[in-house]
Amino acid sequence: MTAPIETTGAEAGAPPESVLSGAKKSQIEGRSLSQIAWTRFKRDKVAVAGGIVVILLVLMAVLAKPIEWIFGLDPDKFHQDLIDPALLAPKGAWGGMSWDHPLGVDPQYGRDMLARIIDGSWVSLLVAGGATLLSVVIGTVLGVVAGYYGGWIDSVISRLMDTFLAFPLLLFAIAISASVQDGFFGLNGLSLRICVLIFVIGFFSWPYIGRIVRAQTMTLRRREFVEAAHSLGARGPYILFRELLPNLVAPILVYSTLIIPTNILFEAALSFLGVGIAPPQASWGGMLSNAVDLYTADPQYMFVPGLAIFITVLAFNLLGDGLRDALDPRSK
Repeated sequence: MTAPIETTGAEAGAPPESVLSGAKKSQIEGRSLSQIAWTRFKRDKVAVAGGIVVILLVLMAVLAKPIEWIFGLDPDKFHQDLIDPALLAPKGAWGGMSWDHPLGVDPQYGRDMLARIIDGSWVSLLVAGGATLLSVVIGTVLGVVAGYYGGWIDSVISRLMDTFLAFPLLLFAIAISASVQDGFFGLNGLSLRICVLIFVIGFFSWPYIGRIVRAQTMTLRRREFVEAAHSLGARGPYILFRELLPNLVAPILVYSTLIIPTNILFEAALSFLGVGIAPPQASWGGMLSNAVDLYTADPQYMFVPGLAIFITVLAFNLLGDGLRDALDPRSK
């Protein structure tokens, strides 16, 4: 026969969720879903490492200009004295690496590679982040409307998704980017190219998130909390934005972290093809494009921007995988 649990005098007057003798409050208190997800995420050391790298990359992109000013970095300054004109390659080993130029210099004009990597980071992350935001907003709104209302509304939106998915996105992006290079809606130069890339990448990739949200909404609309809202007289817009959308935050967040690296690669590909970010503004894809004709003389010129893209894409993918596992209620 087990002995009864003893309680102290202070615990005798405790509320119904009384504290067991000898147990700490943190051991028995309830945890919210966000706390449970955070605990799961912290256990995944690889995802935490990816998150730290992502934070550092975002800080580098946001503070690119102050960093260049503080350390005296100039991504467009020529150093012709560091270039061997006969070989068309930087003087010295490893692409001209030195204390003044830790990542070397480019073999054309002797520009500092570290400065150009930092200066190109904000362009890549701005385009990828803006395109992801645009596609998530459009896909979420249309996906939740199609999944909740069903019927002819679902049929129209689903066929619209199929139409957009049938577009040859790369060729379409090249055509649009090339046709508006001189100016559009009062924009020109770098701002025009960034806006065009965000629009093209984001507007034509929303069906992917739209299908995910539609499928999740069709499952959630049969849940008890939606039926309860119906019984209390709640109308469609209230249920969509107050009942369904909060329960779709997890898959939307996970998808966003996984699609950002895809958009980074897409921006790099367009810059590589010459219809993305134009010189003299540094971009990782543009640096790779310039390195095609010079990699035999200076392999590091291709290695440095390629490594920057690789680390960024890998970090976002690791973060997305960790968030997916942490936010999955079926995971242990």
